[in-house]
Amino acid sequence: MSIDIDPLSGAAGLTVTDHIENTQFEVYTDRPVEPTASPGDDHYFPVDASVTVETGSIEIPRVAVVETRSGDGTLLTRGDSYAMPAGTYHVGIDPAPTKLYLAFASPFSVSTTERTTRIDLDAPAEVTLGFRSLHQVPAGTIETPTDPESLMDAVSLLGSALQTTSPERSFPTLRGHPPLIEPGEEFRVPDRVEPVDSGVRIVVPPEYRYLYPVVSLAYYLAADVVPGDAPRIEGDGWMHPLEPDFERRTAEALRQAFHFDCLARTEGFYPVDLHERETTDLDLDWGRLYDLPLAERLGEYLAVPFERVEPELPQWTLTTDVRPDPENVEMLPFVAGELSIVRSPETVTPATAGEGGGLGFFRGPRAGAGRTPTDAASLGPDEFVRGGAAGTEPTRGTDASAERGAVPTDADFVRPEPVDTVEHAWVGAGVPLDANKATLDAYHRRLEAGAVEQSRISVLVVCNDEQMREEGEVADLYGLRDMVQFDIEVRHDLTREEMRETLQSDVDFLHYVGHVDDRGMQCTDDYLDLTAEDLDVGVSAFLLNACQSYQQGEALVHRGSRGGIVTLSDVANSPATQLGRIIARLMNSGFNLRTALHVAKRELITGHQYIVVGDGGTTICQSRSGIAPVVELKETNAGQYNVSIEAFPNGPYGLGTMTLANLSTSELNYYVPKEILIADVSGESVKKFINLETLPVFFHGELHWSDRLELKSRPRS
Repeated sequence: MSIDIDPLSGAAGLTVTDHIENTQFEVYTDRPVEPTASPGDDHYFPVDASVTVETGSIEIPRVAVVETRSGDGTLLTRGDSYAMPAGTYHVGIDPAPTKLYLAFASPFSVSTTERTTRIDLDAPAEVTLGFRSLHQVPAGTIETPTDPESLMDAVSLLGSALQTTSPERSFPTLRGHPPLIEPGEEFRVPDRVEPVDSGVRIVVPPEYRYLYPVVSLAYYLAADVVPGDAPRIEGDGWMHPLEPDFERRTAEALRQAFHFDCLARTEGFYPVDLHERETTDLDLDWGRLYDLPLAERLGEYLAVPFERVEPELPQWTLTTDVRPDPENVEMLPFVAGELSIVRSPETVTPATAGEGGGLGFFRGPRAGAGRTPTDAASLGPDEFVRGGAAGTEPTRGTDASAERGAVPTDADFVRPEPVDTVEHAWVGAGVPLDANKATLDAYHRRLEAGAVEQSRISVLVVCNDEQMREEGEVADLYGLRDMVQFDIEVRHDLTREEMRETLQSDVDFLHYVGHVDDRGMQCTDDYLDLTAEDLDVGVSAFLLNACQSYQQGEALVHRGSRGGIVTLSDVANSPATQLGRIIARLMNSGFNLRTALHVAKRELITGHQYIVVGDGGTTICQSRSGIAPVVELKETNAGQYNVSIEAFPNGPYGLGTMTLANLSTSELNYYVPKEILIADVSGESVKKFINLETLPVFFHGELHWSDRLELKSRPRS
């Protein structure tokens, strides 16, 4: 079973451990309980595990919205403070690290504090608790020849994972992971992969450069993809052209359809007050649109000119460049499942090491070139870099060659075209500048659902250089969570064999501080080359905070890791230490690798010397609020604050997740991704808000952490 439910040892309640998503949380009761297994069909929604306890209250250590349905599933109310009379109820609590449902027959009340949500029954009674992992796995694997026309048939089945064709599929939990695709001599479809007749067709020329950009759209619309000359979307009685500027118009159609679904779904099972619905300038009959079949509804959506919709749209989260090569077909389901905007560049701009135009920090030829290992502007008089290369700056390492580096000087760097989204991934050959180098093996590991041996989250900090001990103190930043249990270990000056054993261990996150070059990680007695064929890797995710660690980090992904953050250049020690501390706090707060690096780049220009390899969506734990929030505060002349909250999708809380800012001046829900803007908030309200969890907060343009930020409001004039 993927979910374990055990009595708490030091308090009254339960510990719930989801071994798939690596999450753990506590549910409190008003008395010690002994859970007994109960049938899953006791709940209105499907669950993975269900137990019954006798209690007078249920409390979770986070602020949540409680949704109450009658015994037949009819939605009665939702909120964080209300009371219900005698009756039989199905109750959902969101957000929680797993889907959490209660079933009981009793009058009850709901209340919240600054940190908890509590359900009190009028008298102790049997309460059945159901838990469902937010993990999603594909229904099977489609085998297909990789020519474009055969591949169209496979892409047409990506939408089979949708659990509904209603606007509610804009919720991430109702989309499901698309079936996998792998090359085969014949077209074979597993029995569990059944096509959805949505009535939508996407017509594109049978070429990879046209097929790849429509995969997310085909998945979300459950569309049939068919060959034709003029790219377009079709339904009975309507047609929407995808030219001119095919990739742009395809992205616009996805964003517009998704946005309208988020607005229309408020007419269905979740009739909430949605900010985007309240503020839209579009005068549409959302109730009528909700009731239409998908194809007819989409036709009316796309009849609205994009120019009218664009001002309302949030900044999309992810763009993925997928080179139009047949060897990339296996990546398509993963890209589609993230609802990424997809581009398929036929050509790419090479970026050679040491060239001008912003690439001067790459290591170039040393002899006679007059170059330094890193941007000289970032080095102080006593600064050193983290490479093993010899040079004018102090370095640590024995017999380090001036020509050595984890990324060789003739590496195939590529400069992808800029994106309008927050994050950027690259699928194909080459080392991309400022983008996540996504790899198939890392995405497959996302789906591995084997049980883990322990429920605690393990972090290992390895510091192999005494000059870098300051960053080794990041261990103090991991584990700063109320309800998540961490095992944190710091090790110094490891030998080659000790490092090999460390990498083989079942560690959730490795934070490495030291030197790297093309010989590998520098150890006290020798170098450990991570590209060696006999190396086994058990580490799940990592930060290799050392000079030019790309090649060694990529090897970790190929050997068994999901993903990590690496460097493309030599890095000066002080900014590397700063970045290491920022990444530590963000990963501890539940951010994924891509979003963590995005925030770090906002604070440090040297963050652009780092990229993510492997699965950029990797997290080591779940954030308290589910999503990944970044707060910016601006003090007004009146001594109050304008609050901006960037709500990024994160892990199972993907695109379309609803969120609510727990500020006294805000009562509306928002859908993710979103920048939530709230003006004229009192200092006291801001303090209460940022103390709900450890958050990155930009104040006066600088990054702070909510648990260490002191706000001093000016007196009113």
